[in-house]
Amino acid sequence: MKILVRSVVLLLLIGSALSLGITQGWLPRTPSFLLKLLPKPKFEKYKLEGSGENGRVMNLDGACLNDGKLTELVIRSKEMEKGWDVPARITIRKGRIHGSIRIYGLGVNGEAPKVRDSSHREGHTSRAQAAAPHGIVLEDLQIEADHRIPLYLGPGVTGVTVRNCTFTGWSASTTVYLDAESGGNRIEGCAFDVRSGREVMAIDGSASNTIIGNRFLQVGYGGICLYRNCGEGGTVRHQTPHGNMIGNNFFDLKELRPGSYGIWLGSRQGRRSYCEDDAGYPFGSSIDNRDFADQNTLRGNIFQPASNRSVRDDGSDNRITQKKGR
Repeated sequence: MKILVRSVVLLLLIGSALSLGITQGWLPRTPSFLLKLLPKPKFEKYKLEGSGENGRVMNLDGACLNDGKLTELVIRSKEMEKGWDVPARITIRKGRIHGSIRIYGLGVNGEAPKVRDSSHREGHTSRAQAAAPHGIVLEDLQIEADHRIPLYLGPGVTGVTVRNCTFTGWSASTTVYLDAESGGNRIEGCAFDVRSGREVMAIDGSASNTIIGNRFLQVGYGGICLYRNCGEGGTVRHQTPHGNMIGNNFFDLKELRPGSYGIWLGSRQGRRSYCEDDAGYPFGSSIDNRDFADQNTLRGNIFQPASNRSVRDDGSDNRITQKKGR
């Protein structure tokens, strides 16, 4: 019993030391699977739910959301007897958030039960988008991450604009996640300076997004990865990561680790143990585990220092015109 108690105490002490070391920037980059072992900090939720929030403008005037407490700002649809009550045209601007922002409709992520159930039928992308928030504007915000992904756009979220925001802190995963069946979002003029356990931005089965004029300042595990997360949680991914425009961004590659890239088009291609968990349906990732990161446009991006790992293209029909450095 004493040995067990001592082991638990030792693990807690190690976890606390790692947390402190990461937040202070004392430790080298730590991969996502190790960061996720750290205890998750407690946080509060600040919710904007349903169409009753339509048209709302939250001008924080430089103040911290929720008095600076560790908070997840949630913008989500509400399920009603006759369908989904969807929020739209919400603007949040000019303030600070200690924590994260998550926007979603059918489910909190691609493995949520209602997302999975819908994915087993044709027309899933349209259903997911119809049920999800749209037209959300996040601008002139300073977001300090603490363990959780600081910006998560859930399945089907469309028309979100993220403009002139600064992201700092640390994340056990990515800094930005665009989930399956989402699309038409715009991320512009932002600075990403988060110690992430993975790539900075994941475009997972998300299409027709515009990523323009941003600065990717900590790119140890990659800048932007486009892929389709085949089969995870039994969910069929219908949409492919296609038609995205990634332009005039700056990538600081001086800490880029082996096997990582500034931008990687088609970064998974079925290389996951769960890719067959969605087998049995005649569409989407159920019949082909490849990413199909195709017909995307990359232009005017700057990578410093110049590297042969600035861009990797494992898709097809992608249009790439790059600046390798200044």
